[in-house]
Amino acid sequence: MLRNMPLSLAEKRALRQELSVPRGSPRQHTQDWTPSAPCGWSKDYVVLGCRDFWYRLLSPLPAAQPWHYALKQISGRFGSSVLSYFLFLKTLLMFNIILFLILLIFVVALQAAYPPPRASPQPFTGLELLTGAGYFTHSLLYYGYYSNVTLNDPCTSGPNGSVYPLAAPLLPYNMPLAYVFSVGVSFLITCILLVYSMSHSFGESYRVGSPARDLAVKVFCAWDFKVIQRRSVKLQCENIRTQLKELLAEQRSRSRSLSLGQRLGHTAVLLLAWALSLSTVLVCMLAVYYLSEHMHVQDHRAQGSGKWQQEAMLLVLPLVVSLLNVLMPRLYNLLAMWEKHDSPVAEVYVAICRNLILKMVVLGLLCYQWLSRRAICSTECWETCVGQDLYRFVVMDLIFTLLDTLFGELVWRLILEKRLKKKQKPEFDIARNVLELIYGQTLTWLGVLFAPLLPAVQILKLLLLFYIKKTSLMQNCQSPSKPWQASHMSTVFITLLCFPSFLGTAIFLSYTIWSVRPSETCGPFQGLETISKSRKTWMQLLEKSNPNITWFAWVHQHLVENTFLLFFLSGVLIALIYFNIQVVRGQRRIICLLKEQISNEGEDKIFLIQKLHSVYEQREGRA
Repeated sequence: MLRNMPLSLAEKRALRQELSVPRGSPRQHTQDWTPSAPCGWSKDYVVLGCRDFWYRLLSPLPAAQPWHYALKQISGRFGSSVLSYFLFLKTLLMFNIILFLILLIFVVALQAAYPPPRASPQPFTGLELLTGAGYFTHSLLYYGYYSNVTLNDPCTSGPNGSVYPLAAPLLPYNMPLAYVFSVGVSFLITCILLVYSMSHSFGESYRVGSPARDLAVKVFCAWDFKVIQRRSVKLQCENIRTQLKELLAEQRSRSRSLSLGQRLGHTAVLLLAWALSLSTVLVCMLAVYYLSEHMHVQDHRAQGSGKWQQEAMLLVLPLVVSLLNVLMPRLYNLLAMWEKHDSPVAEVYVAICRNLILKMVVLGLLCYQWLSRRAICSTECWETCVGQDLYRFVVMDLIFTLLDTLFGELVWRLILEKRLKKKQKPEFDIARNVLELIYGQTLTWLGVLFAPLLPAVQILKLLLLFYIKKTSLMQNCQSPSKPWQASHMSTVFITLLCFPSFLGTAIFLSYTIWSVRPSETCGPFQGLETISKSRKTWMQLLEKSNPNITWFAWVHQHLVENTFLLFFLSGVLIALIYFNIQVVRGQRRIICLLKEQISNEGEDKIFLIQKLHSVYEQREGRA
């Protein structure tokens, strides 16, 4: 118990001496023992127990630190660069759990308690797990299932035409209002968490440090003497060795320099590679556009065909898009081999930029087609159709990620070992795997309005990905051939998740809520011009039923409907990020000045010591 206490060694020794005194000793017997202490317990026992309980209460629970040993194992064997991927996956899992809990409590659970009248359910065949259609069409998974009534209103009809009992709660629960506000609040909380994570990560990763000092600290001060288990000792040794490799590689990369001719040649190769990568993005965008238009025409022609043919037609577009997302990064890796980047950090950043451009262009094209075609031309419940498309994209992305892990890591390792007789193993592609996570999370955020249970699917996907990727990494991959320190990678990942992904999703959903007309026959907003009109309709009904709440109408008009508040909050968030960046830069500048001052003081001391030596030598010569 003393070993785990957050006390100094002097306090621990004093407590050990106090507690090691025999019970029968007369020392401080009348002072240490109290009648209220049961069974002869002393004050020191009580204080020590309270301190231990308080320390355990404040310390993070094991459940709040999932995969703690697995992350340490990855860090020790593969370094901080590969570890950054799994930490990013853990962050996405936290975002999705919060999003899922909000929608589950305020939307899904209430609608499940008061189910609306529904058509006869279709038989479950198993294809729904891939397509999201069939049995899942009229379920809690999609927008079309949710009703546009007050759920606990005694006058509301039940699923069989009956009336809900009069013992319902007196407080009405307006389902359209709860639906739109749950989505809005979940996005607001996600935005706050993203901004906080980005600012915290920026402050952690951009600390000023000297490579020479870091090497000295790692060599002389890195060992933790509390580690006593054999497995933990081995893991600690691997971790220190990997960190030393990263620091030495970073020092070598800083000391390299190129001539003017080499720089010009390298710049020409970079420009040509970027031209090829952007042209492939344009080709992929045109292919997805024409395939989507062709599939839309074939969908109308296949209305009377068999069920299997219709299901296959639904899977063609997600299959092609997922195939492009798997194959194009391989081409970009070939371009990176041709470019021959000296720094592995620059290579990862270039790969991230190219993959990000490809995925964002394809997703922007799909969003445009979903809104233009579904919202204007189709007469069915287009929100459910969009939710089904997004579900298929999420499932296909998971399938192709698993296939890529199987063939790109396991099969390639077997080929290298069995056929080519090489001891080399494939390396873990950080850029491609991180962009797959960002792509899947973007699909989840896009589908929150159309499929409220899509975050649950994303949670299962992330859990499965963690264990499969971790197992494949340990068995099939080797540590990076060029070790490098990923001190800024977490900041880059969170920034990419915030600005291209979350900001684009927020713009898409805001346009859908404020400008697109919802379906006339399904969903909680049927019969309205736009989804945002549901708040005004609810306010009008509330004012008619209770004229004494004019203050609530004023608050709603000036705080909720006023766009100035939204722009003000956005400006405050941006200002917070900017001030945090400036504070970190100011700290870096002050640290640099202090280092320069210490260096100057050291030179002054050397000068004085040399002067003293010269004076001493002159005196000895005279003597």
